[in-house]
Amino acid sequence: MSKRLFDLVLSSLGLLVLAPVLLLMALAVKLDSAGPVFFRQERVGRYGQPFRIHKFRTMRHDQGGQGLQITVGADRRITRVGGFLRRTKLDELPQLIDVWVGSMSLVGPRPEVPRYVAHYPAAMREKVLSVRPGITDIASIEYRDESSVLAQAADPEQAYIHEVLPHKLALAASYVDQASVWMDVRLIWRTIRVIARG
Repeated sequence: MSKRLFDLVLSSLGLLVLAPVLLLMALAVKLDSAGPVFFRQERVGRYGQPFRIHKFRTMRHDQGGQGLQITVGADRRITRVGGFLRRTKLDELPQLIDVWVGSMSLVGPRPEVPRYVAHYPAAMREKVLSVRPGITDIASIEYRDESSVLAQAADPEQAYIHEVLPHKLALAASYVDQASVWMDVRLIWRTIRVIARG
């Protein structure tokens, strides 16, 4: 209850205070390229329940929805405004909506698409999906330049599944074992410091 209250209060304040900034970002996304302001994608949430995440759209709109579900290096699909939003992680801010409605938490394991959740070992899946997914977590900080790392692999998707994903899951499981509001505060502060350093 204390974690949910913490999420609800901070997400409400965040949406209220950042409303002008969010509107400006939405306008920039709309003017930069054709397509919707938000990128909506199915992710797997708590207890395996699917939900549609909110992010500012950072790529050219693909109505077919084909292609990799990971971003690799200087992806040609990324728009000019999208590149800035990705570097600064501002594309993640609309997830405050998901926190407010209860699909996500401010801090927790990052939500994956069903395609990659299918690769979770059974015991790890049960543990990691026992909590709400978050906007940030330890893995988000450690893999801030994930797309650059994957760009160096011969097969980026296989590298993600067999190398990156297992480490992310281990970090997520560690968070679940130690989760507390105080830990969330520390991870939020650490995230802000990492983003501020660029």
